[in-house]
Amino acid sequence: MSNDTTKNTQSSLNLKEIQDQIELYREKRDELNKKTKDYINRLQDLESKINEYLRVAKEEHKKKRDYWNEKVKKLKDKKIEYKNLLDNLIEERKQLQKNSSDSSKFGDLRQINRKIDVLERKIETEHLDISEENSIIDTIRELAEEKQKILEAQNAEEILKLERKIEIVKINLNKIYEQLTKWSNKSQDNHAKMLEVYDKVTESKEQKKKMEEELIKNKQAADNYHEKFLELMNQRKKLSKGKLPSRNYGKSSRKPRKTRSKNQKEKEAEMLEKVKKEKLATALEKKKAGKKLNLYEARLILEAQNFDDN
Repeated sequence: MSNDTTKNTQSSLNLKEIQDQIELYREKRDELNKKTKDYINRLQDLESKINEYLRVAKEEHKKKRDYWNEKVKKLKDKKIEYKNLLDNLIEERKQLQKNSSDSSKFGDLRQINRKIDVLERKIETEHLDISEENSIIDTIRELAEEKQKILEAQNAEEILKLERKIEIVKINLNKIYEQLTKWSNKSQDNHAKMLEVYDKVTESKEQKKKMEEELIKNKQAADNYHEKFLELMNQRKKLSKGKLPSRNYGKSSRKPRKTRSKNQKEKEAEMLEKVKKEKLATALEKKKAGKKLNLYEARLILEAQNFDDN
């Protein structure tokens, strides 16, 4: 049905029918306005939830992840330092063994060192049961005792000192490896938790977008009913005036309405626009601070967003 047909139909209504239509449109409009307010409250709750998710992701999980990453980085530098030290000590031991007069004995010593290294690597890299691991540890102990006897027999004090240093560096390196594993796991755990929270943020933002679309449709429907309500109020006013007795006695007793100048209208429009901008700025600050907005403030923000989108 066209607008002209609607107007003709409305103009043919009597006062009671118009009043019934007015009440119907008022009821529909108020119902939709109530839904609009509910949408706005739910959107504000969703916005607060998103802000809380972001706070948890950044201030808790990201901060902890970065903290452990920094510790891992420093420990890796320490590991490189100890590995270089170990390589230097082993090289120094080789040189001393090379310069020894009893090369056959040092040949045995090198062989023992190789066996110990192989057995230690086996413990570190292979999955062994307790009995196998204990057996290897006993073998390493026997080899270490044999090596000690050879060293003592040669009276190689310098090599003995180097051997002690090498053992200490190896112990420290093993501790570093253990610590690296522990701290890396903590970093990865916090990173995974941070990603989980960001997934919730994405999901909540999608919900917010859908809700905003529903709010716009609801607001448009409410505005449509409000326009119809105003049209009928106007029609009722005109119809009521038509039924009143005429007071005209030749000349109209109504005083001519004073017309405002164009300049006055522009000033009033500018003033209204200024007030509207100030109210919008206040509403945006309240939203940013997570405070509750009233219906007028929420509509201002919504209208501004629609204007930007267009």
